[in-house]
Amino acid sequence: MAHKSDIDIARNTIRIERDALEQLEAAIGPSISQAADLIMATDRHVIVAGIGKSGHIGQKIAASLASTGTPSFFLHPTEASHGDLGMVVPGSVVIAISYSGESRELVDLLRFCKSNAIPLIGMTRSAESTLGRASDVILLMPTVIEACPNGLAPTSSTTMALALGDALTIVLMDRRGFSQEDFGSRHPGGKLGRSLQTAGDYIEGRTDDLPLIGADAGVHEVILAVSEGRKGCVGVTGADGTLVGMVTDGDIRRAMLAGKLTGSAADIMTANPRTLSREDRMSAVIKTFSERRISNAFVTDGGKPVGIIDMKDLLAEGYV
Repeated sequence: MAHKSDIDIARNTIRIERDALEQLEAAIGPSISQAADLIMATDRHVIVAGIGKSGHIGQKIAASLASTGTPSFFLHPTEASHGDLGMVVPGSVVIAISYSGESRELVDLLRFCKSNAIPLIGMTRSAESTLGRASDVILLMPTVIEACPNGLAPTSSTTMALALGDALTIVLMDRRGFSQEDFGSRHPGGKLGRSLQTAGDYIEGRTDDLPLIGADAGVHEVILAVSEGRKGCVGVTGADGTLVGMVTDGDIRRAMLAGKLTGSAADIMTANPRTLSREDRMSAVIKTFSERRISNAFVTDGGKPVGIIDMKDLLAEGYV
């Protein structure tokens, strides 16, 4: 028999797992709503448990739930049997994952849930298994073949468990009306979190002096302010402190060519420059900078400049 190529094996693996997901999709029924009902009814944590590969999937599900509005953590079944059952308090909801439904490490947790009236959601392929019989709600997975050539290594089954956990997470997000703002508040780190910040979040706590100058300041003062501010621009303010214009390096070069270096800031500024509000999301700010090919903009509040966002800083800080 001819040996299959690596590419054939890889594609066949994905094909088998895809087929398993199609069967899982077809099997989704009212139990997903029942599971969501249990979780929405509690003000305690959702506790996810599983052993082996199911445990790794459980950790991801717990993390996804926690980051999308459902307080959750992962409980290792073996540690649970050695004291960590104390984390499972009345009002909690437990999600236990075992494809076979017979993982013996889960038994102590299942017994504890039953004796303490802790609602249990089981993710398994068998309603007649130990896990299935102990569960208040069963998220039933179809019986499928594993992509492993020996039919042993969890592949299709863990893919289904992961997708089922994601499905439950998204159902809960929809019920809670979980917004981009909610998501951003829970993801302050990384590029994703930074893009979900607002301009107000970005400028908060920044102590650099804003490059500002009065409208009647001479051009030489403007040049000095641009140089000292190190942003490639200076904001021009009126007598009441509102931003009336901006002078950039380009404005100065154009003034030089036009012989206007003896005038004032008001003579060479760009009037009514594009500004940002505190509520503007950083992803939108970056998009505006890129599409309009601008390097910086002032954040204003009531017309007065309260911060500045500069493209060079965004690049240096990993926003772009």
